[in-house]
Amino acid sequence: MRTFRRICIFCGSNKGTDPAFAEVARGVGEHLARSGIGVVYGGGKIGLMGEVADAALRAGGQVFGVIPQKLRDVEVGHDGLTELFVVDSMHARKMMMAQLSDAFVALPGGFGTLEELFEAITWMQLGYHRKPVGLVNAGGYYDHLLTFLDHGAAAGFVRPTHRPLMLSAPDIVALLEMMAVVEIPHFSLGHAPPRL
Repeated sequence: MRTFRRICIFCGSNKGTDPAFAEVARGVGEHLARSGIGVVYGGGKIGLMGEVADAALRAGGQVFGVIPQKLRDVEVGHDGLTELFVVDSMHARKMMMAQLSDAFVALPGGFGTLEELFEAITWMQLGYHRKPVGLVNAGGYYDHLLTFLDHGAAAGFVRPTHRPLMLSAPDIVALLEMMAVVEIPHFSLGHAPPRL
């Protein structure tokens, strides 16, 4: 069974139209902090990102932000974190977030959240890391995405052994339980890729 020191949270820099999304984000931050799990995230103080960070900090948790210099003003970099890393690119941001984390969790979000999520699971699929990846499917937000992944598997573009690796649960408690025990297969690429 895995234990987690820090978990990377991908989520929106907006709050969405349903106040329940912000409530879920606060619940995730608080639960991780009370469980002794540090939060790694995109470093902003607005949207769901800010809700997760502030809730974790209020609950006494450690929060590590990683933000590109170009986005520090746009996403309003959070200056009250345990540590805020300012990097020079989105690529550097995602690499550092991956290196700091033991698992990846996506909350509701838009293009950026989806891009980060799919990069994390692709890196796992290719053997660059063996860290669990999952969704908090708050209010069914990701229902259509999960259906599409099933469609991709049925159409032969997502391998049957890979489809179960995108974990999903309605809340963070259930998702962490799944992440602690999920079996991640070793993928043979003919050579060992660098680990994240």
